[in-house]
Amino acid sequence: MTIKVAQFLDVADGLQENQFAVGSHGEVNSLNDLNPIYRQLLDNPSHCIIGLVGGDGGVNMTPIWFDYEDDTVLVNIASQRKKCEWIRANGRVSLLLMNPDNPYHWMSIKATLEREISEDDPAEGQRVTDQLNKIWVKYIGDGDTYQLRDPSINERRSLFVCKVTRVALFGKP
Repeated sequence: MTIKVAQFLDVADGLQENQFAVGSHGEVNSLNDLNPIYRQLLDNPSHCIIGLVGGDGGVNMTPIWFDYEDDTVLVNIASQRKKCEWIRANGRVSLLLMNPDNPYHWMSIKATLEREISEDDPAEGQRVTDQLNKIWVKYIGDGDTYQLRDPSINERRSLFVCKVTRVALFGKP
């Protein structure tokens, strides 16, 4: 399955007809196939907002740390949070990655839930912990182990592996 890509026109190259409209449509097999000016949003510790449909039917948006593998996004959340229920119930996530130096250089990602892995799973749970440590290093860079677990609740994590279906791209660094 391929990922649909919409490339928006923007004013980074000067005034143009139909600016801010979709300039082209295409497809890629993996997020790795995107132009490097957008790959940096994936690989650098860019600001990421996740949008989920909540229990009241409204969209809830929260900043999260971002990670991906090929054509999937990896959403690592403390298991007791409402976001876990919302992902399970709806099966869809939307993400917005923005360049911290230029908010008009961004990428929007739509994805559907493929599977959930619990940190307590005897066969795959270590993958959840390892991925959490990886994004800790990416975003915080202080040590190699996630250091924000809530000790009052014995915090456990869930990793949602979500298949990317659509990407929209805008701007330049």
